[in-house]
Parts: sequence; C-alpha cells; structure tokens
Amino acid sequence: MRIYEELFIIKPDAPDEEVDQFVEQLRTQLIAAGATVDKVDKWGKRRLAYRVDKYREGSYVLFQFTAGPESVKEFERRLRVSDLVLKFLTVRIDHTLKRLEKRKKERDKRTAKRAANAPPPGAGPAPLQPSSFGPQISEAPAAPGMPGTPLQPKEE
Repeated sequence: MRIYEELFIIKPDAPDEEVDQFVEQLRTQLIAAGATVDKVDKWGKRRLAYRVDKYREGSYVLFQFTAGPESVKEFERRLRVSDLVLKFLTVRIDHTLKRLEKRKKERDKRTAKRAANAPPPGAGPAPLQPSSFGPQISEAPAAPGMPGTPLQPKEE
C-alpha cells in the first residue's frame, strides 16, 4: 500500500450537487477497492494558468489516499472518462513523507547533541581581556584638513 495525492480540476459550470455526487462516487469506489481515503479537500474555483477546453477557471479537488497501484489505475480511468474533469494529476507521496521524516529525525538528533554540549545555563561566555583585541592604539592627532580639525594657515 502506498500513499497518493490526486488533484483534479472540474469544469466551473458544473452544479455543486453534481460535483459532490461525483466526489462521493470516487470515494466509495476507492473504499470498495480496499483503499483508505485520508483526506478530501475542495479548493473551490480558481483561475487556470492557461485555457483548457475553452475554460479559464476550474474547481479544484484534492484526494489523499492509501491504496495499491491497481486502485489508482481504476481511479485515473474514471477521471479520464468523466465529462466533468478537465485535468488530473496523481502523485505518490510516501517517498516524500519518508524523506521528510528522516530529515526531522536527523534535525532532532543534532538539536539534542547541541543541547548536551552546551554550557550550563547562567555560566555565559568567559569575559574578554583587553589584550585579546590586538595591539593597543592610542589616539593620534587628526591630520590637517580632516573633518573636525581646524584648518591651519599655509606657511609661505
């Protein structure tokens, strides 16, 4: 069993009742095939990036489900033959979720390691000594003509 996301775009002029019925049909078809539907999101009408079948906008619907490849093929076939659907996209996301989980574990491990190596609270850094800043520079007189210094008359 793998985790998939299915995003499809429905014609904007389709009635809401017909869209709800179609989404429910797809959901029951997936459940009958042995899949588990994790999430169904209706994003509403949005503008398309380019014209598809004379439409400039469409209603977006996102399914997230866990199923085998055969169920996904049947799901895609139903989307392909439906007159309501303009476009659809299926993405397998279990690899991505595993990678993100692995990254999170590594980050937590680094955080725990830093916390173990950190000095006790309240200790603070050691005070800096003046000699650690390099050679001591005494204030030298400003050069004539520099801002903040009076101009001296030229000697002839």
